[in-house]
Amino acid sequence: MSVVRLPLVVPDEATRVRVERLFAAAWQVKRALRRDARARVDAYHAATSRRAALSAVPGKAAAEWRDELGLSRAGLERAAYRHLDASGHLKHHLSKAVAMHIADEVWAGVERHLFPDATGRRHGRPRRGSWWGFTRIPGRARSHTRPRKWETLRLHGTLDGHLTTYRNPALPAELSPVQAAALAGQPTPVLSSPGRAGRSRGRTGRRTAVRHEQVRGISVLAQPRRMPAPVPPAARGKALWWEHNGPLAIVYSGGPAGARGELVLPVRLPQGAGQWPHLLYALGDPECWHKVDLVRRATARGWVYEAHLMILKPAYIPPATRARRVAAPQGRRGGVDGNVSNLATVSFPASPDPAQARQLDVAPSVVSTRLTLSPAERGDLERAVRKARGRQRALERSRRAANAAQYELSKRQRKRQKRRAERGLPARQVPVPGGARRARADGVPLQSPRRDTLSRSHQRIRARHARAAAKATKARAGRARQVAGALVGVHGPHLVIEDCDIRTWQRRWGAACARFTPGLLIAALARECAATGGRLLRASTFTTALSQHCLCGHRTPKTLAERAHRCDGAGGCGLTGDRDLVAAALAAFITFTDPDDPHTARVDYRASRHAIGVHGLSTGPQGALTASTDTLDTPAPPGHPGTPATPARPPRRREWKNDQVASARRTRQRAVPTPDETRPADKRGGHAGQVQPPTRLSGGSTKDPPDRP
Repeated sequence: MSVVRLPLVVPDEATRVRVERLFAAAWQVKRALRRDARARVDAYHAATSRRAALSAVPGKAAAEWRDELGLSRAGLERAAYRHLDASGHLKHHLSKAVAMHIADEVWAGVERHLFPDATGRRHGRPRRGSWWGFTRIPGRARSHTRPRKWETLRLHGTLDGHLTTYRNPALPAELSPVQAAALAGQPTPVLSSPGRAGRSRGRTGRRTAVRHEQVRGISVLAQPRRMPAPVPPAARGKALWWEHNGPLAIVYSGGPAGARGELVLPVRLPQGAGQWPHLLYALGDPECWHKVDLVRRATARGWVYEAHLMILKPAYIPPATRARRVAAPQGRRGGVDGNVSNLATVSFPASPDPAQARQLDVAPSVVSTRLTLSPAERGDLERAVRKARGRQRALERSRRAANAAQYELSKRQRKRQKRRAERGLPARQVPVPGGARRARADGVPLQSPRRDTLSRSHQRIRARHARAAAKATKARAGRARQVAGALVGVHGPHLVIEDCDIRTWQRRWGAACARFTPGLLIAALARECAATGGRLLRASTFTTALSQHCLCGHRTPKTLAERAHRCDGAGGCGLTGDRDLVAAALAAFITFTDPDDPHTARVDYRASRHAIGVHGLSTGPQGALTASTDTLDTPAPPGHPGTPATPARPPRRREWKNDQVASARRTRQRAVPTPDETRPADKRGGHAGQVQPPTRLSGGSTKDPPDRP
């Protein structure tokens, strides 16, 4: 199964109010169920004697006590029905099917708390949650045995009908969805008009219009900004949505006591041709549609609604990704050495015979890749960190300004008030206190921060900060997928890596891990290996100690600060190279008794010593284990900062401002003293090192003229 996100359109204000009330009703039911579940869990844990009572079947007493408390899926569903029946307004919005699915979600959290998982861990007690964290209303799955049986949220319409209704007028009228998907990747040259983006500065500093040719994809649809709700065919005054073959729309029948009819939300599909192969795969066959959830997402302009459609198909794989995975070399074995700031990968042919490797269409040589952050990526990260720090400071200043009574004055502000009091001046109100938050003797704040008054600017900055963080997270995940695909395309899907706990790295080198994200890269590499037909195996560091051994089997102890490998001791082979690359090369020769158990990993030093002689690693500079022999082809998206696709920004020309500017002394007299000079003698008493009075210009101005040399 896979899930497809479909953006929804709220056609009018009445529909928006109805959708918001639907979410409010669902949240009230879920909050009540969470309170009930929390109370029942507390009662279950409090009765120790009831749970530990002797019985012929182990655990039977605890199960009977849970049934008596109603701490089960059926018990929570009955509680949801009671809440729905006892309320006078919830039935106008919710049906019992929706309440049942909400109860099932609450039970899933309770079940994770009561019963341990495969690793023996349990989740915490169920919490009530918050209104802002409630973002999903579950729907009921469609029946695939009985025709036309789909309760709660339903998807009606066809992809062909949507294309017929909102087709781009520039495309032929007989265009089908299959033909629209074939337009992906075909550019349309468009001559851009001279606008702000097409202007550049000349040598004189003036803006000059530049006409250049841009390339963009073909737009298949021309959907209006306000899409009307589709009207289905009707018979005897009743809508027949199962006969609707027009544009796609989400339909909800409403509660049993509702009198406003069905809720219809049009679906807005991507208009570009590049997304149509995915749309054809997911929406081309209505028989694969299984379940619809209504989801809302917070933005700067309010809530945005989406429909998450579950289809009975695996996830869509683009043709380029499928071709790359087919072309991945299956006849290689490789090792990966993950680090805080780099990821080293070395692979060898699976067959030790070079002639046999050529017959299998596998490169007979050793291939190594050492992935680090480029200077451009480091610059992008530093700029992002500076911007995030600025937003956090702005949030703190806004909170302090709106809640000045909850903060103490800083040491500097107190000294200033003391000086004013000594001089007999009235106390000046401090708009932004800089001290600590007012708290009790035990350190608990007098007022909880969640009760603070937040201004509109604070909310806007916080939303902008959240959007920037989400964008950065999405960019890191995309980069990890690209890197994993490139590594598997070069070294193959059969890789071995040390079984390390990234959380230990985070505690010691948190900033470096946040920049390079080794855990994200390793997880993406494991998924890519599995998707390509291989596996990323994990080997225990206690049984292998890759960084402390050479390929010949000789132990070469190294501290963490030593980044070079030298096997030049007694009995060594003389191999030199990068520490991480040598460890990755040694990981390629690890064998497992049980691939699922990292502790059964052992290094086959006989095969590694044979590789030293076959691949010539014992002579020469050992280039494959000293530096990368392959460069990953992971092009960044156009317009991403720090990439060659981004044009260099022209330097900003400073404009003359009619204010005092201090600079270093030049040959001509400055009108304003430099920072390391004293004030003119007419303002202070004469002393050694005084400067001349400012020169008066025509008109009585003491400022330098704009045309200074």
